[in-house]
Amino acid sequence: MQEWANQLCENRQFGSKMTDSKYFTTTKKGEIFELKAELNSDKKEKKKEAVKKVIASMTVGKDVSALFPDVVNCMQTDNLELKKLVYLYLMNYAKSQPDMAIMAVNTFVKDCEDPNPLIRALAVRTMGCIRVDKITEYLCEPLRKCLKDEDPYVRKTAAVCVAKLHDINAQLVEDQGFLDTLKDLISDSNPMVVANAVAALSEIAESHPNSNLLDLNPQTINKLLTALNECTEWGQIFILDCLANYTPRDDRESQSICERVTPRLSHANSAVVLSAVKVLMKFMEMLPKDLDYYGTLLKKLAPPLVTLLSAEPELQYVALRNINLIVQRRPEILKHEMKVFFVKYNDPIYVKLEKLDIMIRLASQANIAQVLAELKEYATEVDVDFVRKAVRAIGRCAIKVEVQLQLLTGIVKLFLKKPTETQELVQQVLSLATQDSDNPDLRDRGYIYWRLLSTDPVAAKEVVLAEKPLISEETDLIEPTLLEELICHIGTLASVYHKPPSAFVEGSRGVQHKRLPGSAGSGESVESPEAASAAVPEPTPSVIPSQEDLLGDLLNLNLDLTPPTSSTAPPPPSSGLQMGAMDLLGGGLDSLMGDDAEPHQSVCVRSDTPQSPLQSPSPPDYSPTQLGGDLGANPTIGAGFGAPPPAAVPPSFTAPASRGLDDLFDLSGGVGMPTGAYCPAKTVWLPAMKGKGLEISGTFTRRSGVIQMEMTLTNKAMSVMTDFAIQFNRNSFGLAPAGPLQVLTPLSPNQSIEVALPLNTLGPVMKMEPLNNLQVAVKNNIDVFYFSCQYPMSVLFSEDGKMESKVFLVTWKDIPNEESQFQIKDCHLNSDAASNKLQGSNVFTIAKRTVEGQDMLYQSLKLTNGIWVLAELKVQTGSPVFTVSLKCRAPEVSQAVFQSYEAILKN
Repeated sequence: MQEWANQLCENRQFGSKMTDSKYFTTTKKGEIFELKAELNSDKKEKKKEAVKKVIASMTVGKDVSALFPDVVNCMQTDNLELKKLVYLYLMNYAKSQPDMAIMAVNTFVKDCEDPNPLIRALAVRTMGCIRVDKITEYLCEPLRKCLKDEDPYVRKTAAVCVAKLHDINAQLVEDQGFLDTLKDLISDSNPMVVANAVAALSEIAESHPNSNLLDLNPQTINKLLTALNECTEWGQIFILDCLANYTPRDDRESQSICERVTPRLSHANSAVVLSAVKVLMKFMEMLPKDLDYYGTLLKKLAPPLVTLLSAEPELQYVALRNINLIVQRRPEILKHEMKVFFVKYNDPIYVKLEKLDIMIRLASQANIAQVLAELKEYATEVDVDFVRKAVRAIGRCAIKVEVQLQLLTGIVKLFLKKPTETQELVQQVLSLATQDSDNPDLRDRGYIYWRLLSTDPVAAKEVVLAEKPLISEETDLIEPTLLEELICHIGTLASVYHKPPSAFVEGSRGVQHKRLPGSAGSGESVESPEAASAAVPEPTPSVIPSQEDLLGDLLNLNLDLTPPTSSTAPPPPSSGLQMGAMDLLGGGLDSLMGDDAEPHQSVCVRSDTPQSPLQSPSPPDYSPTQLGGDLGANPTIGAGFGAPPPAAVPPSFTAPASRGLDDLFDLSGGVGMPTGAYCPAKTVWLPAMKGKGLEISGTFTRRSGVIQMEMTLTNKAMSVMTDFAIQFNRNSFGLAPAGPLQVLTPLSPNQSIEVALPLNTLGPVMKMEPLNNLQVAVKNNIDVFYFSCQYPMSVLFSEDGKMESKVFLVTWKDIPNEESQFQIKDCHLNSDAASNKLQGSNVFTIAKRTVEGQDMLYQSLKLTNGIWVLAELKVQTGSPVFTVSLKCRAPEVSQAVFQSYEAILKN
């Protein structure tokens, strides 16, 4: 329809001065019959009028295909206007009348040799638009002649015709050698021919991503740059887009191209400006940042981008979406142009929101006062959504510009880790903060640190290094690989949607993913893609930041940068700690307290010698007060979470038991066979929105004594994900990966993969809230992502948790704590079924007793760190309510153990 409209507009210069509207208003009956008679008239004017009526009827949707033979007969004319109209009709109806369309071939061939270049170009253009296989074979010879025509207008039209013919029959184009002829046209003397040849080759290359049709080399690039200055604005866009696909050999060539492209930044057409920006953004990657020209180029890029914001709102929006990508990659380009992004009262909401987002990206210590004053004004607007965005932006600014307080906190943390080496430094910094600073927040925090360190260093360590919630700036940054691809598509729909073309372009054409070249000095080869792919890749760190980084700390000290590779890998040695003063640094507390300080002997977090969680050494004799896995007899201290206790109670344990309790145990009573271990359903741990397209769902299981973290990784982004790694933060039971995360193949878009990660309990220990909370960091080629999940305590129930009956009696009486009692509702099981389910998860029934219709099960379990838990489960016949009483020297675990009880029984 667009081409019809263009043709009709061209016809007006040849037609009469009368308006053409009359051709659209006829109401005659038997119109086809009358038109047929007029088309066969001997009068040329009457024929032309009839053809115009036919085209008008076709334009409004009427079927005039019955007139095909009569219209084709009108082709034999010297009148250019009439010929254009007939060709227009042929392009529309040739597909439905292929046999009749062949009648016009002779006229096409004849017109391709007409003395008038306009007719030659018109003939070859029309033949290319008629998508009929029977005609294409007749097109080859005329097209070959037109590609070498003496008139540039014919050559540029023929160049586009090659791309159209390739879309119809690619093999025919290759066999006839048209692609080689098209490549030769890049060296044509006429710039428009060069531009059309580049456009045709680029379109063909899109459908064949692996072909090397555009064999760009320095000589070809020089010809394109020469034509760039002389062709039309749309020709310039074709050439600039082609240049963007070229990778210069070195920084000198890159600078030379940038110098010749830079004048296009002052073009009046915004599409030319954005295409030029795309080329410059790509080639700047190869320029050394210390080069004088690099700074000059940054300054030249700002004014054209600012000028784009003075256009209509729709064009502003397109420009802002492109600028959003540019400032994510190179914010220094527009760092001094903050004011142009201030919102105007009459801006549409979509423009306001884009400007607001760019303002935050450009916010810095130098302009923060100006930005906050502007945001304060926005907070009083009437548009509620915009006000919310403005208020949220103020918070994002606060996160972005905090510096001095971070330095102070970082130096204090460094002192807490290495007090002997940094004592002088911390004194100087605290003196500056408290005496010389005019910032009240900085001064107050300095006094707090000074008093903490001088009064109680241990308390200071607990306060300063305590666990803090993760605070991050919600900037919705685009993942780096996608950002690189979008930078290569500046000025296209991809840069407006912020999605790669493959996400919204349908069809069978292959899509070539574009990337920015390697930065100058990075050591990446840019000359030979084959050599680059064959080279051994530089190993990327598979380590993920530990807890300090999870909490956004300024310092990252003494991090173990090697993930565990074996389940038998020893944990780092740590000193004994009290639960009330948990060592968050791992060994640092002893050095702070002095060499003479001795940890409490009965509250060791983990033994100095690593042991398997399932195999404990043969223990010495234990007294009743020591049973419970090195827990200590002092109920005010709580339980340690580390040293594995004896695998079973030693035979020499002969503490007397009251005869009154002996009849509770039916030692010969069977409790049935255990069922399978409890495995909770998978839940989403990392949503795709927070994971930049990576969604992680998972669960925890225990099979044959091995804890496994079973995950489903789903790629909902537009780019391939690789280089996966995982790391845990310190946790209550020392859970840690027993090996690397095995994702052996790249995770493609919309693909999911199942991964089972074996775990051990040899990792560093820190009490969490809740107790079974696990903080996880997952790394891939895009970013590092953090999330928290909770593992069921049942995965920590070890297989050697069945206590001897007599030991059970003594221990139950000996534990001084009050028992914790819970109720499980809506549980429709009998006692045997309940016992079988629990035993499948390593909760062992020691004895069973029935009193007045109520079954009482006495059970034991042992956690992987050696904590024993004793339980009494009351099951009333016919009642869906169970009562669980738990006794343990570490009452902190009771709630989590009860939750596992409930989950297992209700599963």
